[in-house]
Amino acid sequence: MVMWVFGYGSLIWKTGFHYDERVVGFIRGYRRVFYQGSTDHRGTPDFPGRTVTLQAFPGELCYLEVREKQYDSKDPDSMTPAINGVMVYMASPDTRTNKNYLGPAPLEEMAKQIIHAEGPSGPNRDYIFHLENALNQLGCDDLHVRDVANAVRKILLEMKTDL
Repeated sequence: MVMWVFGYGSLIWKTGFHYDERVVGFIRGYRRVFYQGSTDHRGTPDFPGRTVTLQAFPGELCYLEVREKQYDSKDPDSMTPAINGVMVYMASPDTRTNKNYLGPAPLEEMAKQIIHAEGPSGPNRDYIFHLENALNQLGCDDLHVRDVANAVRKILLEMKTDL
């Protein structure tokens, strides 16, 4: 049986299981966001860390539809090979079913939470820096990941100068 798993967070650099093949891919209409709380790996129930989940984000396609409206035809699949039947684990934003969903917050607030959270898998800040590095190695510049990582760096630098 063949099973594809789409890893968009720690599965990129730390799979934790054997796999036969790895391909780089993306899912149209979604983006990574640090909205999922981690009480089991990068935080605790008393002080959850933040990890990425996927959020529907159709705006990119809508923007292109407006920007490229002068073209009389489009082919959404012309050059993009696709793998179907991929397993994707996403956090539900419904806090009735997902008690660890933290949702959006100001960048500085997320960065402070990430700096101070630590769980059995290590400091939450390691998670974001490993993710940023893994994405960079794949040639993926994720604006949200970069912004959060830079906010964490800025606060860490300020904390050093206060010592």
